[in-house]
Amino acid sequence: MNAASPATPASFPDAPRPWSRRQLLGGIGLLFTAQLALIFALGERGPTKPRPPAAAPVLRVAPQTAETLALQDPTLFALPHPAGFAGRAWLRPPTVQVQSRRWTESPRWLAPEPESFGATLSQLARANHLPPLELTVNPMPEPAPTLPQEPMPAPPARSTLALAGDLGGRRLLNPPELPAWPASDLLTNSVVRVLVNGDGLVRSATLLGRSGSTEADEFALAVARATRFEPTVAAPGAPALQLGTMIFIWSTVPLTNTPASSP
Repeated sequence: MNAASPATPASFPDAPRPWSRRQLLGGIGLLFTAQLALIFALGERGPTKPRPPAAAPVLRVAPQTAETLALQDPTLFALPHPAGFAGRAWLRPPTVQVQSRRWTESPRWLAPEPESFGATLSQLARANHLPPLELTVNPMPEPAPTLPQEPMPAPPARSTLALAGDLGGRRLLNPPELPAWPASDLLTNSVVRVLVNGDGLVRSATLLGRSGSTEADEFALAVARATRFEPTVAAPGAPALQLGTMIFIWSTVPLTNTPASSP
């Protein structure tokens, strides 16, 4: 015996069958026809009556009053303004009476008591009785012995040149002539350090000490560079250059109104 398949239509004899395409289109057309019939049956067939217009707002120019001009101010609502909604609170604050919490009594002058004048001073004098002051006279101190003052060294009569260092015993081939400088005070020595080779030529000259006169120091440098020393024969292993110092001891002459000639 073969069982029937559950998917066959014979298993559900009462199930509705779906509409066909012709039935679906006929139903839609029937509904559209019924809607048109209701529109024509219930619609108005008389002429269209125009609707009366509603009353429109009318704009009128207000007179130029102070309030109207204030409304045209762009800072009316952006900044504190006396005509704004908070003008009284911002620009005219109420006066607040501040009362101090520290209360002081008004001054009251005390009545003087003449009988008490000088009582405190008298009481102090009686309590601090001082013995009589004794003066001790000391003899006058003896004057200190006067020491003999050493005489100041006299300025040199003429300007001279001194050699020091390794050049102390070396002879000059062209001894310079040094002038006296016009000055209101004594001049110190111009000290020049020189480096001399074996041929007696000055390789370098450096000013170490100033005399107080720029012209004298420049003259000392020029003389040091032009000085010729006696040539020496260096021993084997000995340095070929010698370092020494040239000391220029200046003499001075009083200043005059006439300009001094440059040396």
